[in-house]
Amino acid sequence: MQYLGSKKTLLPFIQKTIFQTVKTDFKKLTFCDLFAGTGIVGSAFKPLVKKVIANDIEYYSYILNRSILNVFSSNSANLYIKILNELKGVEGFIFNEYSCGGKAERMYFSKENGKRIDAMRLKIREWKNEKILSEDEHYFLLASLLENADKVANTTSVYSAYLKKLKPTAQKLLVLNVQSSLNLWKDNKISKQQVYNEDACALIKKISGDILYLDPPYNGRQYGANYHLLNTIAEYNPFIPYGKTGQRNYYKSKFCRKSEVVCVFRELIKNAQFKYIFLSYNNEGLMTPEEIQKIMSEFGKYSVVSTSYKRYKSSNFKAPKETLEFLHILEK
Repeated sequence: MQYLGSKKTLLPFIQKTIFQTVKTDFKKLTFCDLFAGTGIVGSAFKPLVKKVIANDIEYYSYILNRSILNVFSSNSANLYIKILNELKGVEGFIFNEYSCGGKAERMYFSKENGKRIDAMRLKIREWKNEKILSEDEHYFLLASLLENADKVANTTSVYSAYLKKLKPTAQKLLVLNVQSSLNLWKDNKISKQQVYNEDACALIKKISGDILYLDPPYNGRQYGANYHLLNTIAEYNPFIPYGKTGQRNYYKSKFCRKSEVVCVFRELIKNAQFKYIFLSYNNEGLMTPEEIQKIMSEFGKYSVVSTSYKRYKSSNFKAPKETLEFLHILEK
């Protein structure tokens, strides 16, 4: 999935730093990814540790992590996806509000793909209501729909806007591919991890473990706004969208507010019941490195490492081509 802020390219740097800091048997440890996003970091540590705790306040993220971490065995996956792919399109909520040819004329999806998303999402809901699907199968199919719908979305990584013309990938037909979906879950060991859909600052008071990885929002862009359409598909409860981009009411993180981020971050660190804490944060964040160091140093031994990486391409052509990523480390 195209995802702003994804740690996919930084994963080797993150893993190496954690391995070098936590010099013990990882098979006995609990690893927590508190702002999990698409689950890149948590899923990478899953085969290495005793247990993974994953959380994200965004519902689409919960679905992805619920599916990635709780791998299941199902002989019916191929059959369900075959049925979904063969469905006739429906002129439903996604078609009308977020597709070419719909009444709102928002070009997030082609006309045909908008109808296909509606048909597939309605069928998954029908199967769930009739108790045909297990809980694992339900989340697997939802995650597959989100992943594959994102591949044909007429956007540039985020859903805060759509393109004026259908780009080549958006013209392709939405097809759920079971093998492509299963490739997301490369570790096929059947297991049950803890996955939450809660506010991180509330959840941190209720959980504990050994390694806490933090990747909170670092600037003023709210993830609920950037990925509103994924939540809309995931929840599929029709509402009245507002504005040109068809926004919905969304959770507003205090980590995206300059006036609140320092205070909320300090409370998070204070309440964290983990021995090792790692914070990913780059040099363009609302908090300065000095502010982060001051807070984390209050609660134990602090250190920091950094690396540069290619920044996300935006409309700001004057912006630097590279960004400096810090991994702040606290041993409580």
